Amino acid sequence: MAHQVVDLAIQKGKAIAVENLKKLKKGVRRDGKATLRKRLHQWNVKKFLQKLKRVAMLKGVEVVEVNPAYTSVIGMLKYAPQLSIDKDIAGAYVIGRRALGFKEDVPENYERLLKNKAYLEFALKRYEEREKELRELIEKESNEYKRNALKSELRSVENSKRLLINLLQSLQSEPSGCEGANGSNPEQGRVAKATLQSVWQVLKVALLFPILGKVLPRDLSPLKPVLVEGVWDRVGSRSVPFEAGGRSQ
Repeated sequence: MAHQVVDLAIQKGKAIAVENLKKLKKGVRRDGKATLRKRLHQWNVKKFLQKLKRVAMLKGVEVVEVNPAYTSVIGMLKYAPQLSIDKDIAGAYVIGRRALGFKEDVPENYERLLKNKAYLEFALKRYEEREKELRELIEKESNEYKRNALKSELRSVENSKRLLINLLQSLQSEPSGCEGANGSNPEQGRVAKATLQSVWQVLKVALLFPILGKVLPRDLSPLKPVLVEGVWDRVGSRSVPFEAGGRSQ
């Protein structure tokens, strides 16, 4: 496969962009993710990348290594719904853009959503419902591995809840003064550049499960109205229990 990738780069007259991967998460025993661990062991990415770079060097093709931070998340949230492409292709698209030196700003409507109290309360409610369901499932489940998988999801849900609670608390503590010309605090108007990467992770928590009902959904197209128009009250796996605040102004 390394030869095929390099030959395609030669045919197109392009360099090859790859993530600079230092470590791969392999999981731990009894986490209920044996299939994932097996795939990661079978598909040795580091060895493949080493071979790819060696073949590319021999054939005179440049390989550009980029920071892998949040490439998959950015692809899922920004480009998969916008371009109607698979999340893996969208992640590769981000890698390519990063190799070309492009920066990934957070879309304005996503930023607004993180400051929308009604939406954050809705998202928190979704996680609270899932937390209750998981606790009931854990209580009934006798299979140890399935219980551990459920417990792992429960910990993730609890972490997501804490994040949303912190967001809501930060909204309540924001000063009402020092407003800019458009009625917003100029220091709060856009997400600071230094926090862009962490904001993508926050967006993943705030958007995927609350709106689509899954942590890693296949179809990300329902996010397009949120991304493009700022509309969230008619998007999602169930009716939204809030009338006000559902549409970014």
